[in-house]
Amino acid sequence: MTIRILLIDDHSLFRSGVRQLLQRETDLEIVAEAADGVEGVKRAKEFAPDVILLDLNMPGLSGLETLQLLVQDLPDAAVLILTVSEDADELGQALRSGARGYLIKSIEAEALVAAVRRVHRGEPVIADSMTAKLVAQFRAQPAGPAAGAGPAAERDRLTAREREIVQCLARGESNKQIARRLDVAESTVKIHVQNILKKLNLTSRVQVAVYAVEHGIGDGAA
Repeated sequence: MTIRILLIDDHSLFRSGVRQLLQRETDLEIVAEAADGVEGVKRAKEFAPDVILLDLNMPGLSGLETLQLLVQDLPDAAVLILTVSEDADELGQALRSGARGYLIKSIEAEALVAAVRRVHRGEPVIADSMTAKLVAQFRAQPAGPAAGAGPAAERDRLTAREREIVQCLARGESNKQIARRLDVAESTVKIHVQNILKKLNLTSRVQVAVYAVEHGIGDGAA
């Protein structure tokens, strides 16, 4: 299966480099490019890509605003942030807004190729340098309205098995890894993940991972 990709970045030289890198792979195809958010949303609607590589720092419509429009108009597309920004606030906003991953532009070529394939499979991808910032940011924040009555209320909403799977998702495990860990069929894991997303009103596995940190549903949570 060919993964169809849209590049949205205001630097033409960077787009050229990424295009040359990804097009060397037989299963990856660059279907369109855009130099700003407005054009990016237009191209996305026109080509319906599987994966969208999106820069955050662009003139005009910001990367985060573009992300929100993309998630709204193309919920099945996996938006992967590829930026120079290592700001924890932007990371948190991007994940809350529906990004499936967050990478820094200094990433190695092979790692970027692997990341595109992973987000297309539905797996969360976050740069190693940003993971600690993500955890620190959410642990430092007071619970917002979404937290309701706190972690206990969230545990009541999820079944014991669903809580186990949320913990696995927070570790970035794939459905296959979760199935092996819990000794269940991979199809069963898929059904549980769908139920978790529906119950928590979330749209991606990355958002589930963020949710787990915010609500204390991590390793050792009872």
